Amino acid sequence: MVITKGDNMTRVLANFLLTAVACCFTLVQPVAGAETQRGQLINVQWLAGNLQRDKLLILDASPAPMHAARHIPGAVHVDVFSFGAQELPPAEVQRRFQAWGLSSDRQVIIYDQGGTYFATRLLFDLYYYGFPVANLAVLDGGMAKWLESGGVVTKEPTPLPAAGSFRVQRIKEEARVRLPEFLVASGEPGKFALVEALEPSYHFGEGKFFDRAGHVPNSIMLPSADFYNADKTFKSPDEIRRMVKYLGIRPDQQILSYCGGGVAASVPFFALKFIAGYPNVRLYKESQLEWLRDDRGLPLWTYSAPQIMRDMNWLNSWSNRMTRTFGVARISIVDVRPAEAYQQGHVPYALNVPAELFRSHLESPDKLAEALGANGVSSAEEAVIVSDGGVNARSALAFLQLERLGHKKVSILMGSVDEWGMRGLPLAKEPTVIGAKKSPQDLAVPAGVYRPDPRSGVMLRAAAGETAPYPTVYIASGRTPLGRSMEGKVIHLAYTELLDSDGTPKAAKDIWNLLAKAGVPRYAEIICVADDPGEAAANYYLLKLMGFPDVKVLVA
Repeated sequence: MVITKGDNMTRVLANFLLTAVACCFTLVQPVAGAETQRGQLINVQWLAGNLQRDKLLILDASPAPMHAARHIPGAVHVDVFSFGAQELPPAEVQRRFQAWGLSSDRQVIIYDQGGTYFATRLLFDLYYYGFPVANLAVLDGGMAKWLESGGVVTKEPTPLPAAGSFRVQRIKEEARVRLPEFLVASGEPGKFALVEALEPSYHFGEGKFFDRAGHVPNSIMLPSADFYNADKTFKSPDEIRRMVKYLGIRPDQQILSYCGGGVAASVPFFALKFIAGYPNVRLYKESQLEWLRDDRGLPLWTYSAPQIMRDMNWLNSWSNRMTRTFGVARISIVDVRPAEAYQQGHVPYALNVPAELFRSHLESPDKLAEALGANGVSSAEEAVIVSDGGVNARSALAFLQLERLGHKKVSILMGSVDEWGMRGLPLAKEPTVIGAKKSPQDLAVPAGVYRPDPRSGVMLRAAAGETAPYPTVYIASGRTPLGRSMEGKVIHLAYTELLDSDGTPKAAKDIWNLLAKAGVPRYAEIICVADDPGEAAANYYLLKLMGFPDVKVLVA
């Protein structure tokens, strides 16, 4: 084919137009198109190839000294702490946004040093004040990943950008939770999941930001660091979903994230909403700062499940003649001591169900349920286990067996019957009457049918299979070495190391440090094992107290 001069010019012009169209198409593609599988994330390769885009605005949310030391060319510095630590009027927020160069039609890429929470907090603020989410993204891995990939950096100050045109027109209040609802949510763990983004030292009370240490009751420890890989990129959507499912967080719950001052909490907010795709995620911006300032003296816990520990004054207050006469004592007191010890003196209204009964029915939970009903134990009431001293092999085995039967509320009394008497609390010698009430004032405990709701996976008869989402770890829990070998990872940690001499659990911070020192992982199927099943049950109880979600006991 012969190409004439005119044909050649036509071909050149056509190629030019096609190239121009392709370039324009590239420039207007939303960032979301480059990171469809990672939510509002872009990788360093994408950014390196698009640094010269006209509509691109890069915001560096790192602390000022880090920005001054090196930053991506053209990045505008935003001090998250000076901006985000205070509640500003919308007009002032709009002025600051515009001063950074924000316009609604610009693609905004936010980064920090990687593996931290400054970029996600800035993204939350932009999202909350109505900046189009389709034009917002975080640089996955931040400066750490940028440097690793050979990205260009500079120390030269970025010239002030031209003022942007973004206007604050609609605040997304639905992205945020306020104190009244957060307080209600703390008492409704079935409907809400309170996610605490702080490290274990804060959760368990070793460190504190303000005047008291611990965490909001019923909150789930999920440190912001858990969402990152070793290279400071975010974990995949599947891994994040697996992680939160393991912790008992469901997509149908209202997920409320908090921390000390509302900054670290932006990491679970971002990861769960924009990477994992959970529909109902909100951030408690004021976090512990407001919770602890409240004049009502709102509580903090150090253990994750302190309700499974009961003290003597509590039990005496909720189980006495008055509360039982008026029918408000919804408690079955289960005294697991031998009959001889029970007859010498016991907590009033206690029911004697010796520990040997729980041990002899390891293979027959149905028969155990029948025996509990015949002894007056009600599955509809909280079962408080009384022994000769807090947590031990006898009280823990009873706790385990009741959990296995699906008893909704089970706890162990801290202290012994002897200590109860030494405190001047009332003791009874006559056995608690079990039978029909002869009058409204009769305090007999009615015998009945104990209605179990068995839970699977509490007690195992054989070694674990391959169904758990995380690796299996065995904890040899006895005071003496395990008399058999186990296949897999075995950690030797006697339950007595986690208790004080009177059977009371050590402080939560001390238990956590002992578990960490022994190498007990949080993300694992943990199986407690011992030659005495009661000793394995003791570590089961203690790990439940600390909030470990996947704990079992292997019974030989």
